[in-house]
Amino acid sequence: MQMATVYRRLLKAVYKHVGKDGGKGHFRDFVSQEFRKNSALSDQEAARQKVKLASDYTYLINSVHHHQDLLFSYNIAVDRSDEMTKILNKSAASVGLRLPDAYQP
Repeated sequence: MQMATVYRRLLKAVYKHVGKDGGKGHFRDFVSQEFRKNSALSDQEAARQKVKLASDYTYLINSVHHHQDLLFSYNIAVDRSDEMTKILNKSAASVGLRLPDAYQP
């Protein structure tokens, strides 16, 4: 892969998933600083390894956030105690009962 393409993809992933707030700008600054520092490497193998590492980091950032989105979509990572309380209240109401306010499942 070309260095500019990997650089753009990594900055885009950091901007999208890590954030663009003022307090998180040091991530983008670090990426930019590392690419500038390693842009003049004379060893082609070392340069290729650095570009591959940046590409792998981009893939990792995107994959972690995609995994997190999947967890939320399947309600695995969501606290469901409020939802269960609503379901229990509806079930009790359907048979003419009402759960006490102090009910703790």
